[in-house]
Amino acid sequence: MAETYNVDIAPHCPIGPISLAACLQLDFATPNVLIQEQIIGLGHGSKSEFLKYFVDSSPMEAKDGYIELMTKPGLGVEIDEKAVRAASKKINRKRFPEWTHKDGSFAEW
Repeated sequence: MAETYNVDIAPHCPIGPISLAACLQLDFATPNVLIQEQIIGLGHGSKSEFLKYFVDSSPMEAKDGYIELMTKPGLGVEIDEKAVRAASKKINRKRFPEWTHKDGSFAEW
């Protein structure tokens, strides 16, 4: 519907690297995507930690602010299923940062 009215969209993807790969595939096929939100490096530690679920993370590397069209089948990246299985057995105690204003009230990201 946004395309009909010449409105750009900016998809929201704060979930993780595999969902980002899926969102990017939709973006590549959608003519009115302006920008793709992502959280690489925000509250997840290092960039390499975020991308460890891929056999080769180079297709997810931004170059000059852009991620190039992925050409592999499916999500465009090969998932390291062993790493995903190992991570699923760990208890995730990570929390996103809670940002506040100087007066202590909650702030939006």
